[in-house]
Amino acid sequence: MIPCPDSRLAAQIAFIVEIDALKSVLRQTLLTDGSRRENDAEHSWHIATMAFVLAEYADAPVDAGRVARMLLIHDIVEIDAGDTFIHDTKGHEDKDAREQAAAKRLYGILPADQAGEFTALWGEFEARETADARFAHSLDRLQPLLHNFETRGGTWTPNHVTADKVRALLPRIEGGSKRLADYARALIDESVRLGYLPEA
Repeated sequence: MIPCPDSRLAAQIAFIVEIDALKSVLRQTLLTDGSRRENDAEHSWHIATMAFVLAEYADAPVDAGRVARMLLIHDIVEIDAGDTFIHDTKGHEDKDAREQAAAKRLYGILPADQAGEFTALWGEFEARETADARFAHSLDRLQPLLHNFETRGGTWTPNHVTADKVRALLPRIEGGSKRLADYARALIDESVRLGYLPEA
């Protein structure tokens, strides 16, 4: 990289270069065509787009642009912390600590004002206390469910995931959108009926 005399711009460029690594963080979720696992950057783009498409189904008024922004930056911590599979109980034991350390390092590359803004937005997502954050979580949980349905149990089958485990995630969707939770519930029931997802 060429030297930059502007320290603010240099920090921002360094962050932009650093987050390219998100394209190499693989998730468990398969693409809907089943050809390969999606990466974190693809996931972030997908759910950010969902924010604009599905905002009308949020239970409370949300700022779709702000939700999308939250969704675009929330997984950046996984560059350092890795993607923890939702059904990996052991991996969740130290997930918060790993992600806190990652947030400090990665967002800390930015100038102080932007570092503070990104860290606060990420913290808001994690806390799920605002309408924007709850709706963002709804989308983050709905997207893998859609992919697993489209791939006929794509990551459910090899990971021995059962319907009760997937149903246990419904409150995360319902927290931001009862309509989307109802749709997710129907999708789970249909997955069971079609044999994509075992009851036990």
